[in-house]
Amino acid sequence: MTVASLLKEHGYKTACVGKWHLGLGGGKKTDYSKPLRPGPNDVGFDYFFGIPASLDMAPYCYVENDRPTMEPTDTVKKSPSPAFWRGGRIAPDFKHIEVNPTLTRKAVEFIDKTAKQSPGSPFFVYFPLAAPHTPIVPNAEFIGKSGIGVYGDFVCEVDWTVGQVMRALERNNLVENTLIILTSDNGCSPQADFAALAKHGHYPSYRFRGYKADIFEGGHRIPFIARWPKKVKAQTTCDETICLTDLMATAAEIAGRTLPGNAGEDSVSILPALLGKKLDKPLREATVHHSVNGSFAIRQGKWKLELCPGSGGWSAPKPKDAKKQNLPAIQLYDLSIDIGERKNVCKQHPQVVKRLTALLEKYKQQGRSRNL
Repeated sequence: MTVASLLKEHGYKTACVGKWHLGLGGGKKTDYSKPLRPGPNDVGFDYFFGIPASLDMAPYCYVENDRPTMEPTDTVKKSPSPAFWRGGRIAPDFKHIEVNPTLTRKAVEFIDKTAKQSPGSPFFVYFPLAAPHTPIVPNAEFIGKSGIGVYGDFVCEVDWTVGQVMRALERNNLVENTLIILTSDNGCSPQADFAALAKHGHYPSYRFRGYKADIFEGGHRIPFIARWPKKVKAQTTCDETICLTDLMATAAEIAGRTLPGNAGEDSVSILPALLGKKLDKPLREATVHHSVNGSFAIRQGKWKLELCPGSGGWSAPKPKDAKKQNLPAIQLYDLSIDIGERKNVCKQHPQVVKRLTALLEKYKQQGRSRNL
């Protein structure tokens, strides 16, 4: 079960526009003249338009539903940063710089078409953008917009994309009862060129340590903005720890559905928080995540336990360096007073380490963190 298949059962029109990156078709040698199955249409999406993976990964072509709009018969060489992409197969009509505007147009077209053809019917659009991921290729009208370089300009283009979606809702009179969620999947990549941004006084990870791929907060703390005028009070904030897996249970509650035991095993509905309800206890018992090398962390309340030395990722100290420096294999941080994760207090709080380790092991044995 996916959010799309769940909502489709409740009468929603469903679409995915953007980066799929979950596999299209089977086998190493893909026959692009045949349907690329399984894919989005097999997991609940009525419509799909997008690219097979990240925009820096071949094959470079557009896919509509289960077929490429043009087969990737040409080849392209690797491109250097910041317009970085890997070499590989590419469709003759494919240009990296045109992808974000094209995806934006397709998402807007789906909203306009659905509103016209099925007025009053609910719809769900999953819009995984290819930006501001590499290749960093802002269009001409955004060059210089940010004043802090090409990455900032690319973020401005993403802002434009969000604006186009919101305008589509406005002109179709769908603003009041449409839930828009704008978020990300991880922290900022070093490809953004942190040194160049720092010259302008900007650090994408804000006050958090690390960035994309790390076990630290900079790798996992992400923007999460929700807009639902009919239900969510404007200009409010919430301090609850939530996870992107929670979108599944949240969609289920909105649709009046209870998730079965074998779906959304790590999903907890955040609808009470969105509606501003007073909570007697945290929505989530704890939150589990891991770094790019598979090192785990578990967060509960103010405590965060990290089962690795160093970052477990791309920032210093990297895994090999951490071992050379003989850094502790376990890290424990009190985020209420040390949001920058600089003072490891695992020796001072052995019982906390024991309790969180046991909870993580419990989740592992159960195969889930959501209570049934």
